[in-house]
Amino acid sequence: MDSTIKRQQHPPKKEKTRSVTYRLPVKLVEEIETEAMNKNISHNVMARQILEKYVQWDRFADKIGIIPVPKKILDTLGIEMTADEINEIINVIKPVIKDTVLFIKGKYDLKRCIETLEDYMRASGMKSDHRIEGELHHFIIQHELGSNWSIFTEQLLQEIFKEFLPDSKMKCQTTESTVIATIALGGDFSEHEY
Repeated sequence: MDSTIKRQQHPPKKEKTRSVTYRLPVKLVEEIETEAMNKNISHNVMARQILEKYVQWDRFADKIGIIPVPKKILDTLGIEMTADEINEIINVIKPVIKDTVLFIKGKYDLKRCIETLEDYMRASGMKSDHRIEGELHHFIIQHELGSNWSIFTEQLLQEIFKEFLPDSKMKCQTTESTVIATIALGGDFSEHEY
């Protein structure tokens, strides 16, 4: 068995492109250029990132009832969460995730569910990575919200994988800010190919 760990490849970036011209207020263009300069990227890359985020997530956010919540509020709420409250939140969020995946992706299966969660984390500014080691897939989530949110994340991932793969066992490593969920999905599994 190949024990090399490799990162899950996202859809190829060599997509067919087309040049377009938009008329934008000078102040808006200057803000985009300043932000791009601060991030050390071109304003073209910055504009593309903004548009991709809109197409992948933001255009759905209002329709599915997503509202931005300051990280400090989640951090504070997490400190006092009990095991029963974590279970209650998971029971409430599971059908919301299903509805969201159906609405955004048009079908509900493991690949679309994982891809939607990745889209959500990227839109929320959470760091995540997907690495493959032979048959094993490691889903790394860095939320930085405290140990109770790590417990929540682990339990939520357990529920999602159990729904689609009832006989599979997921292993987790957690810290106060990071969860690594490991499960055998096969060497050719990709959440971006369905």
